[in-house]
Amino acid sequence: MANTDSSSPTIFNVRKTPTFFIIIALLCIASYFLAAYHQGAPLLTTATTASLSLSASCNHHTAQSSRTFPRCSANFSEYTPCEDPQRSLGYKRHRMIYRERHCPEEPLKCRVPAPHGYRNPFPWPASRDRAWFANVPHRELTVEKAVQNWIRFEGERFVFPGGGTTFPNGADAYIEDIGKLINLRDGSIRTALDTGCGVASWGAYLLSRNIQTLSIAPRDTHEAQVQFALERGVPALIAILASKRLPFPSRAFDMSHCSRCLIPWAEYDGVFLNEVDRVLRPGGYWILSGPPINWKKYWKGWQRTEKDLNQEQTKIEEVAKSLCWNKLVEKDDIAIWQKPKNHLHCKLAQNRSFCTAQNDPDKAWYTDMQTCLSRLPEVSNKEETSGGVVDDWPKRLKSTPPRIFRGTIEGVTEETFSKNYELWKKRVSYYKTVNKLLGTGRYRNILDMNAYLGGFAAALIEDPVWVMNVVPVQAKVDTLGSIYERGLIGIYHDWCEAMSTYPRTYDLIHADSVFSLYSNRCELEDILLEMDRIVRPEGCVIIRDDVDMLVRVKNIVNGLEWDSIIVDHEDGNLKREKLLFAVKKYWTAPPPPSDNKN
Repeated sequence: MANTDSSSPTIFNVRKTPTFFIIIALLCIASYFLAAYHQGAPLLTTATTASLSLSASCNHHTAQSSRTFPRCSANFSEYTPCEDPQRSLGYKRHRMIYRERHCPEEPLKCRVPAPHGYRNPFPWPASRDRAWFANVPHRELTVEKAVQNWIRFEGERFVFPGGGTTFPNGADAYIEDIGKLINLRDGSIRTALDTGCGVASWGAYLLSRNIQTLSIAPRDTHEAQVQFALERGVPALIAILASKRLPFPSRAFDMSHCSRCLIPWAEYDGVFLNEVDRVLRPGGYWILSGPPINWKKYWKGWQRTEKDLNQEQTKIEEVAKSLCWNKLVEKDDIAIWQKPKNHLHCKLAQNRSFCTAQNDPDKAWYTDMQTCLSRLPEVSNKEETSGGVVDDWPKRLKSTPPRIFRGTIEGVTEETFSKNYELWKKRVSYYKTVNKLLGTGRYRNILDMNAYLGGFAAALIEDPVWVMNVVPVQAKVDTLGSIYERGLIGIYHDWCEAMSTYPRTYDLIHADSVFSLYSNRCELEDILLEMDRIVRPEGCVIIRDDVDMLVRVKNIVNGLEWDSIIVDHEDGNLKREKLLFAVKKYWTAPPPPSDNKN
């Protein structure tokens, strides 16, 4: 349960300088300059209701809320607006289209509650192996997947033993088997995609090998699998291979994985495997385990005929060959294919062609999947890697991404990248003087709503966190590919819509110039309500923007039950850009009626 001790150490700390008092005096005379400096005693405590106290005189940043947003009813506690299980029933079953994003015409205007009894998640790395039942009150998988060692229910908590459908002996042992076939420890593999992830044990155990995996699964009959992953502190997203491209750039992942993920890889002209090809880096690996691999041993247990399984594997082999992939190995229950480093000598089968130049492989927001093959950047010889070679991890993080040094991102140079890296180290250092819990392990899941080059995430790399880097589809330039080339992960998104994730996904949300970007595109209150939905109780929000915009934002925030404060830019109070730090108060849905009975 949340701590209510008012003597707890403070979260926020604000500096006092002589310049501050001069500015306050000028503000009181002029009543004009909105960049007033917030001063006072320690501002937020780690108490559950983290009270905020502002004591600056003539405080021009204090905005009165014109509207208070009500709390939603308890049945909205797991509301995912664009993957609503009821509304999805009105869409086509063909190719699982009904499991894709289908957003409501009108956004919800109330605040989604945490379930009664909600508790702060276990800190990482303990969270990898356990979660509170009250936070994700679903026992279905403990029964359905009991023999597969996915998850167990013990007292008030879930325990994740690390098993999976095709690795009942544990994800760690399974990963070691993969590591005997390809090198998982030399830093050449950093980013991975897990399709049909279960509770994301594969991704969870790869983290100890410095491999960051983005695990995806639909919101389907396996209730709350992505929610369990996020509760464990593992990167995950609600997503499905159906009719639209995944929200990733081309050439993003070093490795993709499917362990009995039930995706019909050979069907629909191999369109799903073609999508995997699009998001795999040149030379990247695709790993398949479960049906039909090793069907001669398991066909009876899978309750399928030998002929059927043999045909399925043959078709998969044919699709992979049509993509110019090379099958590296099939050993026991694991098969691995490798995408070519370039397409110099790729001869396509009659049933497949290269996409035209007009078909941008990085366009991935509500974009139909293609059966044409995304052509890799041109090379001069067969040994050259299309698009450029990325350094091994961890050097990769600081090295200039190939998309930048090759000049493919308009207006972004090597100098731009270098300055951005240093800038965000400075900014994050300043953030930690304001929010003293940042970097302590209190926050695990972090969202950067406008990531640009991933500098914010890079500056946090030594902390026990992971960052979902979002590049808005409305951004001036598409930088998400370069973020992946740094060894970081992220998605495309439009913040006029809800994110494909469960409520209470993130411990901290960072929003740099997001509200200026969207000020004429959609209602700012809808973006803030979405932030309220996906940030955890007692989670932190950091918003950077022009002072005029921040005053507008704070006016809305006052109706969200957030404790907030506007502080100066790290370079001082003469900068128009300011920062709003906020903490979402702890509150939950009321207890169900049965809990009130004597």
